Amino acid sequence: MRFTSERRLDDGVLEREFTLGEIPGTLWAPDSAAPLPLILTAHNNGLPRREPRLVARARQSAACGYAVASIDAAGCGDRPRSAADERARAELRRAMRAGEPVDEIFESFIGPLVEKAAPEWRTALDALLALPEIGGPVGYSGWTAVGIRLAVTEPRIAAATLFAGGYVPRAQREEARRVTAPLLLLLQWDDEGNPRERALDLFDAFGTREKTLHANLGGHTGTPWFEAEDGNRFFDRHLK
Repeated sequence: MRFTSERRLDDGVLEREFTLGEIPGTLWAPDSAAPLPLILTAHNNGLPRREPRLVARARQSAACGYAVASIDAAGCGDRPRSAADERARAELRRAMRAGEPVDEIFESFIGPLVEKAAPEWRTALDALLALPEIGGPVGYSGWTAVGIRLAVTEPRIAAATLFAGGYVPRAQREEARRVTAPLLLLLQWDDEGNPRERALDLFDAFGTREKTLHANLGGHTGTPWFEAEDGNRFFDRHLK
């Protein structure tokens, strides 16, 4: 891991950009002499890690005493997209707008992205936990499909908040039954891109004995800000 820049933000949080091979990332952390618990924030595929809503949530968690890290998945943010990825994204958006079935398009596009992203997150986790200021435990927040894969393959994930997506690859729907870490699932009731019933079915499928569902009215980007505060309280219970 190589840090490429750092700056002290007006809330006292230190923001550092890093690279890990070809993977770019950002680490936010408060001043602290003690090793910090860590939250991995994996954005929904396609959003850069510098997207303002994601940065705001990361900074709030850091101000609450967490080290928070995000990386750009392949094809996101600073990483180049292939022509095939661009075509798949465009076809998925077109089909969703037209109300056409999207399962097979989604499966052929998102499934491979999860397979690529999860190993990169494990590599990043190894490097982050090697830093003297980070000691764990580790939480996960964000993209549901990657969160499921990490929750069943990475024993260091102690708790997770997931932004409930109705469209999750079949492999992750099966893996959901093997998730045992405590979960907080956030659902936007009127999410135009994620069928509500699928999200509810996914919540029902999770195998963990401790799972909570927060549902709010509104579309995909309308998650109320107080949910970020509740998410930090959830992590306080499980990581501190």
